[in-house]
Amino acid sequence: MAEAESLETAAEHERILREIESTDTACIGPTLRSVYDGEEHGRFMEKLETRIRNHDREIEKMCNFHYQGFVDSITELLKVRGEAQKLKNQVTDTNRKLQHEGKELVIAMEELKQCRLQQRNISATVDKLMLCLPVLEMYSKLRDQMKTKRHYPALKTLEHLEHTYLPQVSHYRFCKVMVDNIPKLREEIKDVSMSDLKDFLESIRKHSDKIGETAMKQVEIVKTKQNKTQKTNKQKLIIDQIVSTPFLLFISQGARETFENYYRKQRRKQARLVLQPPSNMVYGFPVNQLFDMLLEIRDQYSETLLKKWAGIFRNILDSDNYSPIPVTSEEMYKKVVGQFPFQDTELEKQPFPKKFPFSEFVPKVYNQIKEFIYACLKFSEDLHLSSTEVDDMIRKSTNLLLTRTLSNSLQNVIKRKNIGLTELVQIIINTTHLEKSCKYLEEFITNITNVLPETVHTTKLYGTTTFKDARHAAEEEIYTNLNQKIDQFLQLADYDWMTGDLGNKASDYLIDLIAFLRSTFAVFTHLPGKVAQTACMSACKHLATSLMQLLLEAEVRQLTLGALQQFNLDVRECEQFARSGPVPGFQEDTLQLAFIDLRQLLDLFIQWDWSTYLADYGQPNCKYLRVNPVTALTLLEKMKDTSRKNNMFAQFRKNERDKQKLIDTVAKQLRGLISSHHS
Repeated sequence: MAEAESLETAAEHERILREIESTDTACIGPTLRSVYDGEEHGRFMEKLETRIRNHDREIEKMCNFHYQGFVDSITELLKVRGEAQKLKNQVTDTNRKLQHEGKELVIAMEELKQCRLQQRNISATVDKLMLCLPVLEMYSKLRDQMKTKRHYPALKTLEHLEHTYLPQVSHYRFCKVMVDNIPKLREEIKDVSMSDLKDFLESIRKHSDKIGETAMKQVEIVKTKQNKTQKTNKQKLIIDQIVSTPFLLFISQGARETFENYYRKQRRKQARLVLQPPSNMVYGFPVNQLFDMLLEIRDQYSETLLKKWAGIFRNILDSDNYSPIPVTSEEMYKKVVGQFPFQDTELEKQPFPKKFPFSEFVPKVYNQIKEFIYACLKFSEDLHLSSTEVDDMIRKSTNLLLTRTLSNSLQNVIKRKNIGLTELVQIIINTTHLEKSCKYLEEFITNITNVLPETVHTTKLYGTTTFKDARHAAEEEIYTNLNQKIDQFLQLADYDWMTGDLGNKASDYLIDLIAFLRSTFAVFTHLPGKVAQTACMSACKHLATSLMQLLLEAEVRQLTLGALQQFNLDVRECEQFARSGPVPGFQEDTLQLAFIDLRQLLDLFIQWDWSTYLADYGQPNCKYLRVNPVTALTLLEKMKDTSRKNNMFAQFRKNERDKQKLIDTVAKQLRGLISSHHS
């Protein structure tokens, strides 16, 4: 009985062995399960080992028998390679001819496509213009009415435009501009009306003698009470006409009382001036021509002063050391504060020695501006000008000094070839303090002319824009200078793209570059936060872009995983620099995001996570959102070349074949992504 069971078991084992040899590997699980369910799996293993040894002997015999055939096959394969090259050349030539023949057709199709696109755009544009033209015509009509000083019709047109026409096209951007301009236009009409009023009063002042003569004759004629009453009514009527005719916008805005008070106040001043003897009659002879000539000389003298102060400013800026002013005692501190209006409670509390934030050229430039104002005032002392005219002359000349003379000097310093980052930073700090001091210059001019800034016809000191322009130019120069320094460090990069060694630290050139950036941004502590942050972000973005170009440049034809590992260490050094907060004010990982493209690209290749990338591509929350498939394909092709650099027999080794097959598969899928994206 036991012998029968043994024979039955042996037959079952033989059947299982035949199934293992003939069955697909994916379905072998149930067969093996039946072996381990029984009690003779030990004997089955012995039979399996015996069967394996038999197959090994057969394989060895077959290999020995077919060895010569294998060698012959390789020889034939080498012959076929030459024929394949000829076939490739023929295919290339055929493709070139096909491309040449189809070029004209492609050009014609592209032109047809452009024509249809233009036709569609023109049709849409005509429809939109038909809707917008009434608004634009009404706006043009408004500008024409304002230009011809037809204020009342202009106000009516403005109301129609605001309430009737603009709501129909409110979704257009130019409409929003018009809506934003409506308050400005109203204010402009008001200003023009006020200007007309001032001109009217000025004309009255010029002809006041004739007006007075005529008025006295009328008073002499009018003697009765009735006539006096009529005269009073007539004067009131004149005022009403003045109010209602040229300055009717004023009335619509509820400014009639303001206008009347202003009118009466100015007429009282003019009356006082009429009663004073004219200054240009000191011996009974008219000297108007002499004073006209002096005014012309004044303009020429102003130009002479501007040329003189151009040299003064140039010498001050050239001799400055562009370093904060150090003070070691209270006397020195008070001396600087006496030359330049500066207040800082925190600096006052600090012990000596301490430093002002600005350099020497700030108090020197400020005092030279005051000296220029004194020079202008001294020349105008004997011109018999009114205080308002003197004030106006000084302010106009000072504006020219700031916007032309000082501006050119600052721009020349900023554009010097040898200007450094430290000097540029100091220029930004200096111009900031000079801009703040302009209000003291306003007070200085007011004190020496006794004319308040809000007085009629007073010129504003708008030259403060000079310091804003200089500061912006210095900021742009800082960004450019930083990027040039980064490029100089990157020229020292010397990667071995074919290395097989795994590095353990960042490249020396990058360590030096990061040290330079840290020391540079440490100097930016006194800059406005926005400038320092912009400079830091600009430098990080430029560094990230340059590193990406270095990795993808055409001269790098092949690279290994070891080279990518070394490159990854350098990028990690950059990310560490961004995380360290070289400039305060950034939120969380904002600065580190400058390197996000590089980080995701390197993670994809080093982790070889193509399944995740291909599966999640196009989704808004995918892991490798910033990796462009074109970039990934370019880098993959460089690694693909390295896998083929070995001899031809490497492709017969299983690991190499699998790796090559995987790279080819991923490259094919990337090309599919690129093709679908473009389509």
